[in-house]
Amino acid sequence: MSRPLAKIVDDVKRLADNGVREITLIGQNVNAYHGEGVDGRSWPLGRLLHRLAEIPGIARLRYSTSHPNDVDETLIAAHRDLPALMPFVHLPVQSGSDRILAAMNRKHTGRDYRNVIDRFRAVRQDIAFSSDFIVGFPGETEEDFAATLALVMQIGYAAAYSFKYSPRPGTPAAEMRETVSAADMDERLARLQELIDSQQSAFNKAAIGSTVDVLFERAARNPGQIVGRTAYLQPAHVMAPTDIIGQVLPVRIESLERYSLLGALAPSGHALANRTDSSHITIGA
Repeated sequence: MSRPLAKIVDDVKRLADNGVREITLIGQNVNAYHGEGVDGRSWPLGRLLHRLAEIPGIARLRYSTSHPNDVDETLIAAHRDLPALMPFVHLPVQSGSDRILAAMNRKHTGRDYRNVIDRFRAVRQDIAFSSDFIVGFPGETEEDFAATLALVMQIGYAAAYSFKYSPRPGTPAAEMRETVSAADMDERLARLQELIDSQQSAFNKAAIGSTVDVLFERAARNPGQIVGRTAYLQPAHVMAPTDIIGQVLPVRIESLERYSLLGALAPSGHALANRTDSSHITIGA
């Protein structure tokens, strides 16, 4: 059940007053949100995001986790119109095989998923995606798995999470007998993860030489170093005093260390007051 808009707005205002600068809306299927608005009507997630973007002090908005079937035009418009809405969407697909998607009861095809990605990219060229994948779902063939690899190669992800299938008691899949061997699952997982890792590495390397906004969160392990997050949730480290924690500042990215970006503060004219960084709000969808 979706929480009323007024209650969510009150929560975000309170957090903003306490110095929070980034809000992540969370729900089992967050973009299925339809809460009661100020006009008494049902408001979708896109309209909620527009309202939250009006709250003073909120610099960044995110949401997770989404379902491809519930990406409506208000959400697409929010990504087009709201600078505070980060251009990074976690959009799980689980498989690239239509046959496996149907067995999973996902109610969308690979083409449907690609079309949703295209709609996002049409309004925000710098948008990036992460996703979830399951390998070894009962009955998955090598051809099915190849369709997953093909989808990953076509989309190109900034990050993704892959898992081996494990039965959950009480689900239809748990009763399926066409199981995939442990050896095949291990081999497929390794191949998929290698592809995902290569895409994430390429995405991170593309940031070198650019200037990106970073919301600084805390002191890093190395003395004198502060770490924050880019719009794409990449960790970014700079040598700087601790009073930048809570600020959004431009950073010139100079190098890459594993999954972290290393850089230096760039000249800034749009720093925010020193505050705390981020918080999550469950909106009930």
